[in-house]
Amino acid sequence: MKTNIKNSSLLLLSFLLLVSIQANAQPETNLSGAWQAQNGDQKTVLLFQDHYFTESIFTSDNYVMSFGGTFTVEKNQLKINVEFNSSDNDEVTKQLAAAISVKGEELQVTFNNKTTSFQRIDNGDAPLAGVWHITDRMQDGNLVPIQRSGTRKTLKVLTGTRFQWFAIDPGTREFMGTGGGTYTFVNGKYTENIEFFSRDNSRVGAKLTFNGSLKDGKWHHSGLSSKGDKIYEVWGKVE
Repeated sequence: MKTNIKNSSLLLLSFLLLVSIQANAQPETNLSGAWQAQNGDQKTVLLFQDHYFTESIFTSDNYVMSFGGTFTVEKNQLKINVEFNSSDNDEVTKQLAAAISVKGEELQVTFNNKTTSFQRIDNGDAPLAGVWHITDRMQDGNLVPIQRSGTRKTLKVLTGTRFQWFAIDPGTREFMGTGGGTYTFVNGKYTENIEFFSRDNSRVGAKLTFNGSLKDGKWHHSGLSSKGDKIYEVWGKVE
């Protein structure tokens, strides 16, 4: 009888401890996807996908700036390890911290005592959603692995509806270019609608359609580049 009472007491204590932990646990802040703030003609778009973050500011006819890097969220604080900044390369390798608050479909970000509200565009859920890097390219009829050296890289971030590519070198703090906008992926056709392009504002408004497919976790991407050149590329997800 004493043993049963002891066991019952232990079970009750375990149950109360579990309830206490759950009651005091902080819900995980879900930032995945795309968010946007607009001031007149100027848009600021944030992408959070697979632990990578980008912020881009642009108007309908002018690219302003972009920066980004890996990120973590601790309680109500966003920490960004900056890998590129098109307007200030001294920020590269630094860690920036901002206070955040998510209420429904609104994200508030407070940085340097300034609070900006963003509205959710998508939740980062789509077949192509992820952070991608090119692994192979077709040359003379053969897929040839991309040989990498140093710290230069080109990445493409896709959320549920938006894309952004950027060519950067965190090691040398160089920024080579970026572009982005919205995309669709339907029936094997991948279409980009360009909203900003750092190298050439005249590209804004262009619509590019490619053949696309997912094979063994790789994204096969083929068609004509913005310059009209034939391309066949294979992209893999950044782990």
